[in-house]
Amino acid sequence: MFNALKIILMILLCPLIMSCQDEVPEQITYNGDTYELYPVLFDEMPGIPSPLVMTDSREFAICQTLDGKYTIIEVTVENGETLDYSQKRLWGAGRQLYVNAVDFPTLAETGLHSEKELRQTDTITGKAVSDITRNARPMAFSGTGFMAEDENIISIIVGDNRFVDRMAFTHPDIVRPLFHIFNIIRAVKNDNKRGNIGGVVYNGRKIFLKFWGAKGWQESIFNDEIQGYWQIEMRRELSEEEETFLAKRYPDLTEKEMAVLTVKLSYIHTGEMAAFYGMRYGFYEGHTDYRADPISIASVFGLRSIEDLDGTFENDLYRALTDHFTRDIIY
Repeated sequence: MFNALKIILMILLCPLIMSCQDEVPEQITYNGDTYELYPVLFDEMPGIPSPLVMTDSREFAICQTLDGKYTIIEVTVENGETLDYSQKRLWGAGRQLYVNAVDFPTLAETGLHSEKELRQTDTITGKAVSDITRNARPMAFSGTGFMAEDENIISIIVGDNRFVDRMAFTHPDIVRPLFHIFNIIRAVKNDNKRGNIGGVVYNGRKIFLKFWGAKGWQESIFNDEIQGYWQIEMRRELSEEEETFLAKRYPDLTEKEMAVLTVKLSYIHTGEMAAFYGMRYGFYEGHTDYRADPISIASVFGLRSIEDLDGTFENDLYRALTDHFTRDIIY
């Protein structure tokens, strides 16, 4: 009788015990110190690099709450479960590492495009480049559009490929921070306090983060599964030294032009589609309000200093960040 009662109690209590075990925060160990992961908060910044790549290739970033607390969130860039906003339960990571090797074999192999391949490209994902360009215009698939009226899909991809190459990066290098931000959003999206995440520490600098969902979702201009739901703003404060440097290097800019340059080096407003597009096609959208400019990404996330970027673009950052990728400019 006693044994039977014990068995019944164990059956009844097992789900509760498992639930308690599931609620135990995951931990990581770095340099001999152990840290619990989100949702555990710290009063002081954890003593790990951010982003941090562990020996098992998992990636982590330190985030900051609006009230000044810190937390560690896993942000590993990986091919995960299906992401399909039209299906309520398919909110996975999506195919974050997938590159379109069918249309762009050199991109898949090296992380950069071959311009020869790009000039010979008539279709992408089986869709004519002319149709993609038409669908990407303002007021076609979206109000803002994916490019300016004087741009086309190939000229934009060529232009950004040149930017990424000049900065000595590959497209996976550039989109990695964007995927990290998206994975932070994914980690906290079901938390009632998700609005309390106000920033991420990245390469030693604080990046202010704001994100919110749309009423529906944005369809892709390509024949793929990529969709957009999140509005994402990423911003950092330029240091006094950076502002002084820009003032000395660009004395001929008007006050308005200097304000534009400063914003483009410190602020990005885009969505999660930019990360997938950048990885898969080397496409960061054209010159619209949603463009995730590779130069802006490098500056905001500390991949390159503003001084380095200025040297790379030969004291012409303003034009690099504002000129449209028209066919006349690219070819």
